[in-house]
Amino acid sequence: MAHFSEIQALIETLRPFYADVRLMSAENIRQLQERSLADLQGLDLCYACTHNLQTCRHCAAISAFETRSVRFKLEYFEPDIVQMEARYLEIDGEPYVLALTRRVNRSDMLESDNGEHLISMLTDYNSKLYHDALTGVYNRRYYEDNLRSHPGPAGVAILDLDDFKIYNDTYGHHGGDVALETAVEVVRRNIRQSDFLVRFGGDEFLLVLPRISSEVFESKLNRIRSEVFSASVPGFPHLHLSVSIGGVIQRERETMDEAVRRADLLMYQGKEQKNRVLMENVSAENTASSPLPEKNEKPQVLIVDDSAINRAILSDILLDDFRILEADSGEQCFTQLEAHPGDVALVLLDLVMPGMDGFEVLRRMNHDHLIEDVPVIMISSEDSDEFIRRAYEMGASDYVGRPFDARVVYQRVFNTIKLYAKQRRLISLVSDQIRRRERNISMMVGVLSQIVEFRNGESALHVQRIRVLTESILEWLASHPEYYPVTASDRDLIPLASALHDIGKVGIDDKILNKPGPLTPEEFNVIKTHTTLGARMLKALMPYYPDEPLLPVAYEITRWHHERWDGRGYPDQLEGDKIPLSAQVVSLADVYDALTSERCYKRAYTHAEAIQMILRGECGAFNPVLLQCLQEIEGSFQTLLDQSFGLLAPEGAGEALSFLESPDLS
Repeated sequence: MAHFSEIQALIETLRPFYADVRLMSAENIRQLQERSLADLQGLDLCYACTHNLQTCRHCAAISAFETRSVRFKLEYFEPDIVQMEARYLEIDGEPYVLALTRRVNRSDMLESDNGEHLISMLTDYNSKLYHDALTGVYNRRYYEDNLRSHPGPAGVAILDLDDFKIYNDTYGHHGGDVALETAVEVVRRNIRQSDFLVRFGGDEFLLVLPRISSEVFESKLNRIRSEVFSASVPGFPHLHLSVSIGGVIQRERETMDEAVRRADLLMYQGKEQKNRVLMENVSAENTASSPLPEKNEKPQVLIVDDSAINRAILSDILLDDFRILEADSGEQCFTQLEAHPGDVALVLLDLVMPGMDGFEVLRRMNHDHLIEDVPVIMISSEDSDEFIRRAYEMGASDYVGRPFDARVVYQRVFNTIKLYAKQRRLISLVSDQIRRRERNISMMVGVLSQIVEFRNGESALHVQRIRVLTESILEWLASHPEYYPVTASDRDLIPLASALHDIGKVGIDDKILNKPGPLTPEEFNVIKTHTTLGARMLKALMPYYPDEPLLPVAYEITRWHHERWDGRGYPDQLEGDKIPLSAQVVSLADVYDALTSERCYKRAYTHAEAIQMILRGECGAFNPVLLQCLQEIEGSFQTLLDQSFGLLAPEGAGEALSFLESPDLS
């Protein structure tokens, strides 16, 4: 142990050999640790901290004090390199750090060529170590090594590129990369050189803006959101970007991790409607659409436990960032779920309860399909593998054993809600894309079929009536699975494909197709070829669309919708169930509509006349099951058609379609 007088003498001896010598007490170290640099010019603080006017990220003095050892460090104070040496000492029983600073001219350290090479290597290494290879911004390692200990105050924001997985799946990884680069370029244009932009995850970025007011911070985030939304992605004109942003102002004595967590939670609340900026305790016009309703400001968690103490403990853990509902039994759990439909983000469920226990709650949630939308985390002191495995098998998202760590419970709740929110968003996006695609396909098929009917001189609504009748027949078959296994896919594809049943008529001579009088046998043989012509056209498309299920169904209908149950149809004289069900159903609908519609060569029969003609076999033999179906649903046919045309041909549609009908055939 040294005495103070001895150390003072040593310091005086060392001064001629060092640029700076100072003795730092435990109080001085505490000031550095707490970043309270009240006297930046004083000789009682770290030389490097004083020179930089801020606390070093890796202070040698603090490290030597904490480890009770010697620490060395190199700093660059242009034009010289400074060697810092910090030694832990105990003087008269009290801890101190002796800090020695020596300035070394760069040219004195190495030969000039070697020095330039060393500096180049160090610079390049630092850049690769702390920068994201794709976007060039800081990476997660930089946050962990440097930014995590940033003292604040600062504006902290998490930016997430909306629908990034969809971009990758739709446009490939190159498209996703270009989208990221475009968004980063927008952010860079709107921040200062002293700000920090970090790629925090695949499509998540952390933005730290030191010493900024909440008003300026909010304005800057909204400008970033707006410019990203209007940005063009080079090479991908149909790719439209948007970001969801959560922003907070770092609180006094709050760690960066805590501020990031708060910003992350806000960001995921904003992603419910995407293209939003949500800031804590700030109300402003900050979104592209109307503000979020108040109930969406915090996710709601339902705590189900028969113990009031357990519910209170869990509530205390979550109350700052979540709205809390409570239920003291399994029965009350469902009462709360029914009272708050769509507004429960997660259920924390106790396993052992009187009456309806946790497993029974899970069973009923599965039965009611609630488990698909509301994640469940089980919390129980039962830690056997059998209980845990059973909980997961019944749909629980997670299992937390008692006693539990409050931070672990919070993080698992937060992560599960975040995961489900992203999953719901992706499902919504995929569903929207599917609906748009189906609408586009239906429209194109409709346009193509109308062209065929125009050449055929038939009503422009003929194919739409056939579609409605086909849907009605399929609905009856689906309710009678003992006859045929009609799937949901069948009920979608067959009515859509029915619009193409006569597509082969585009290859028939107009003079034959629209002949007002009876056809000769030769002409009728030409008309019959429309089935094989249409089938050949569709078959030629199949190699280009191998995964498109519509084409095989359309092929069946087009080729065989004139086949008959007794084998006397055409073109292949198929009989019975050798005729695909799709073709049988469309054939029946086609015959009924042909009978009840006026054509250039005949009058329109009444509904009753048409039904009797089909049942008597005057239009060929049909499947007995389909005839049974016709008898059971024929009473609703005319009503169904009237209702459907009210939907299919809204006001003005008749005029829009009338040009397709030949005036001399009406």
